[in-house]
Amino acid sequence: MTTATREPRTAAGAITRLAAILTARGINPATEPSAAPEPVTALESADARIPPRYRHALADHPRTTAWVTEIARTGTTGPGGAPGIASGPSLLIAGPTGTGKTHQAYGAIRSLLAAGVRLRWEATTASDLYAAQRPQHGANPEQQLGRLTRSPLLLLDDLGATKQSAWTEELTYRLVNHRYNHMLPTLVTTNLPVAELRDAVGDRVASRLAEMTERVILTGHDRRRRTAAS
Repeated sequence: MTTATREPRTAAGAITRLAAILTARGINPATEPSAAPEPVTALESADARIPPRYRHALADHPRTTAWVTEIARTGTTGPGGAPGIASGPSLLIAGPTGTGKTHQAYGAIRSLLAAGVRLRWEATTASDLYAAQRPQHGANPEQQLGRLTRSPLLLLDDLGATKQSAWTEELTYRLVNHRYNHMLPTLVTTNLPVAELRDAVGDRVASRLAEMTERVILTGHDRRRRTAAS
């Protein structure tokens, strides 16, 4: 009668058995385990949502950077002790086409995230806002509007660039009025001189924007045309 020889139950024996199991499964036991991926930062996550043209945008206008500092300073404490946003001033960035308004706005969002501010944010153009509110199969316009209305931070780009009607004026009022009442920080860009906003968006919206926003006025030539000509 043949007696089977058992390997001693030692640490070395356990390692040998584990190596045999891994080899049987096609895994090389000598291979170093891969390092755990580094955590994705809030800024890296946001860059995936920011249009490629603005993924490296920097907020370099003094009034924009001052707004970023104010929002970060007055924020609340979020998970892990990171600052968040509860309420604060809004910013209106005005200037002719191609002077860098959208660049400054996305740069402001990136600066807040780089400063460690935890925030949920949304961005839309005025044209896209109105288009999303038109009846569409399978869409819920009220839900979409509510998401923008209640977002802790909103970028509303190109306000006043779309031909206005009583319907668009009412939508804009609902959005701005809620954010005005709840003091939710809003980045607004417009091609219009501030004095002409009243005619474009109506008295109610213009009045609230006048009180809730600090102003950044950009000047200069259309940078896009200069780039194309060079």
